[in-house]
Amino acid sequence: MRKLILILCVGLMSITINAQDKAQIKFKTEIIDYGEIAKGSNGVRQFEFTNTGNAPLVISKVYSSCGCTIPKKPEGPIAPGKTGVIEVKYDTKRVGPIRKTITVTSNAGDSPTMAVKIKGTVLDKSVLEN
Repeated sequence: MRKLILILCVGLMSITINAQDKAQIKFKTEIIDYGEIAKGSNGVRQFEFTNTGNAPLVISKVYSSCGCTIPKKPEGPIAPGKTGVIEVKYDTKRVGPIRKTITVTSNAGDSPTMAVKIKGTVLDKSVLEN
């Protein structure tokens, strides 16, 4: 009898834990392709995301794999069903290929840490003019 009661209690606890509210993050795209851009051109792009969960989503930290890429996180929580933006600024004074990873840490239930990426190529303006 004690074993049956113990099993029932454990089962009810697991159902209660799974029924808790969770924030979820879903990016519109996880890769932004700059394509070929000129040296010194606008390097700002935005990753748009939606909170598909049923609790407020809080982005606690956003960082880049390189100092040449500066990400900016939203300041406040994102309500369920609402969208938010993570802005990324790449230093386009550096000529060559772009391959950078931005790591996003949040309170999202199933994926608290996610990686999004930027890619492309910065070309010298003289190459573009020819």
